[in-house]
Amino acid sequence: MLPALQDGDERELESSEEGGGAGEERRPERHGSTYHSLYGYRSCRSSQQGAGGEDGSPSRAAAQTPSSEDFSIPEHKVGCYYCRFQQENILEMATLESDISVPEYVVCFLGGSEKGLELFRLELDKYIQSLKINLDLEQKSLETYINPYLRSWFENAICPIQRVVQLFQEKLAFLLHAALSYTPVEVKNADERTEKDISRFLAAASLQGLVQEGTMTSLCIAMTEEQHKSMIIDCGGPLPQLHNAGSNRFCEDWMHAFVNGAEGGNPFLFRQILENFKLKAIQDINNLKRFIRQAEMNHYALFKCYLFLRNCGSGDILLKIVKVEHAEMPEARNVVTVLEEFMRETSVA
Repeated sequence: MLPALQDGDERELESSEEGGGAGEERRPERHGSTYHSLYGYRSCRSSQQGAGGEDGSPSRAAAQTPSSEDFSIPEHKVGCYYCRFQQENILEMATLESDISVPEYVVCFLGGSEKGLELFRLELDKYIQSLKINLDLEQKSLETYINPYLRSWFENAICPIQRVVQLFQEKLAFLLHAALSYTPVEVKNADERTEKDISRFLAAASLQGLVQEGTMTSLCIAMTEEQHKSMIIDCGGPLPQLHNAGSNRFCEDWMHAFVNGAEGGNPFLFRQILENFKLKAIQDINNLKRFIRQAEMNHYALFKCYLFLRNCGSGDILLKIVKVEHAEMPEARNVVTVLEEFMRETSVA
């Protein structure tokens, strides 16, 4: 763990002649119950000089670690995220000149519950990626970009899901349905932060990375060709207005879980609900695929498939997903075709 220094406490990290030059560190800022800090140092990359001494022992620089007394530990347990990185353009130069002194950085965020930041690792990785590209420790850049960027880490990386839940309330079911079905979404008349929040929510609620990449791509194409229209979110009024939106019982049930959790205002609770939502969707997809394999040989299993689709609350989406996945499997494709006919007859009736 890399905790934050006390406000107003600046120290230079000691360095040795061998290990790499004077370290640079930036004063952490506090945002409510959150902290951030940025540490910089230089390490000498030489083909003749390794990280340790000639006898294999650690170098003097490695041994001179700042004392824990130099750090301020919050009185209660909080989550910790830290990342060590280098600027990409400088790293490319270092590969050409092995003796170049390469600046390296460690950024640390503290906040939330003890395990909470683990739920936002992907968002925080992306947040650091932008810093990695634009990092410039000149004083002007520190004041105009880096410090404000780091100071806003909790609001920009952790809170978007919470803000979307509070904005959409009962209409959140339409966003959940769009995310699961890969329906294209167009946002109009929204400020930059709201548009980014909606985009981040849709990305976090989708099954990207949990289903096969080819399935996801094919489903996106199929949904675009089938609907010919994007779901439109108009944020021009006090409440967002949605057009060409769809929903189902599964998404409506999960919407209530989000709305009921909104009273506490905990972004980590919302993220956990979202992860549970996706886990249940994946479980339903796997169950349906198992029933379809059984139905290839058994008519009773085909009836079980039909009952499952009727009762799960998301049969419309699940059937489209398995249809794409089984497009190259003749027997399974025939089962899906029969299920589609059953579902259409039932909906008409």
